[in-house]
Amino acid sequence: MGKPTRRTALSDRIPGGRDGRRMLIVTFVDRIGSGLWGATATLYFTFAAGLSTAEIGVLLAVSGAIGIAGPPLGGLLADRVRLRPLLISVQLVRAAASLALLTTTDLRLLLAIASVGSLGDRGAAVLTKLYATRVAGSERVRYQAISRTAMNVGWAVGGLAAAAALTGGTVTVYRWLLIGDALSFVASALFTLGCAEPPSASRIAAKSASTSASASASASASTSASASASAEPGESTPAECAPAPAEPEPEPASASVSEKTTAPNPWRDRRYLAYTASEAVLFLDDSVFKVGLPLWAVTATSTPHQLVPLLLVLNNLLVVLFQVPLARFGATSHTARTSLWPLAGAFLAGGAALAASTVGAPWFAAVTLVLAATAFTVAEMLHATISWELSVVLAPPTAQGAYLGVHGLAQAVQRSAGPLAVTAAIAAGPLGWLGLGAGLAAVCGAQRHLVRDRGDGALSVVPVTVSEH
Repeated sequence: MGKPTRRTALSDRIPGGRDGRRMLIVTFVDRIGSGLWGATATLYFTFAAGLSTAEIGVLLAVSGAIGIAGPPLGGLLADRVRLRPLLISVQLVRAAASLALLTTTDLRLLLAIASVGSLGDRGAAVLTKLYATRVAGSERVRYQAISRTAMNVGWAVGGLAAAAALTGGTVTVYRWLLIGDALSFVASALFTLGCAEPPSASRIAAKSASTSASASASASASTSASASASAEPGESTPAECAPAPAEPEPEPASASVSEKTTAPNPWRDRRYLAYTASEAVLFLDDSVFKVGLPLWAVTATSTPHQLVPLLLVLNNLLVVLFQVPLARFGATSHTARTSLWPLAGAFLAGGAALAASTVGAPWFAAVTLVLAATAFTVAEMLHATISWELSVVLAPPTAQGAYLGVHGLAQAVQRSAGPLAVTAAIAAGPLGWLGLGAGLAAVCGAQRHLVRDRGDGALSVVPVTVSEH
């Protein structure tokens, strides 16, 4: 036999084959645009739109709060319509929203436009994850690890490009960076056009139910036609002679279970809602890096301020290097559940290191801050791996989109409430960081109990059915 081609070897390394590779390109291009805009959003609203600091705060807070509805809405739609056209539509909506920001400086219009863009951003994240889940199958955790690496590299490329462009420091530069953000979404939509529609258990089930109903109706019509044909001319059929019943006849007791149930509803699945609530807490590592570490380093420690951006670079570098190798810790539901213990340890270590960073000379503060950044990065990577696996295996296949949409609320809520929790820890001093680390570790333990095994290796989360009564 001949040696496999390079294309085949690459397909073997990346789950999902050709579609998996193309979706990685979509993710990479999307994040380049996010890096361009993320580095310049505040500057654009300040110098190009002429908003005050307070107005910018209102704009970001309100649009972010409205964006929370994006994940459940996107997931719900993904169970009812084809995923690929839906994802393309959302990307084009994001592009239109970005370009629309260029057309006005009115705060009310900017609020409306930014809210639409925020809905699209949050919805696209869930739809991309759902696409990966469907095409990668049992290798979804490895694929998501590769995807997350592509996200970080794309964000870094966009951020570096923005930094280079900002040396000009003109309003025109800010506008072109926003246009670049919009073009990245258009390019993502074009790349998505080349991807195939992934299989969907929910749509297959709906199609099967529709086919069964059509077959039943055809059989009933055929029986009625046969009865009419067998009657003599002018003679009434039994159906015509029978008096109309005053009330519908009761449903036979032997009716199938599928007729008495509806699609699983994540909003009635208390265990999945509790799991999602615990996820919102464990996603706090995002606010630790964006808010906690920078503020703590410059206000409570003696370390040089130049260390702060290097801590963020360290976070990005570690994710690029180790996210894929760490994917094995979430390869199955059992390993994902077991990995909650080392995740708890990483949170504890990070909180303790931040608490210790106020003691001693600047070099000691720098060392402990680096240790804290490393610990929280390990926690970030472990939690991402665990979360990818558990959020999928806890969701019934026939309502996967709706469930993953609800799970997407965890990150959305954290982005709104996380900064408040982290600043509260800073205000409490070293004990605040110790308390935050211990609290996160406790949530890991609670989540491990929540998704406990039944003894046969399966997670003890049963599909939810809703009685017609």
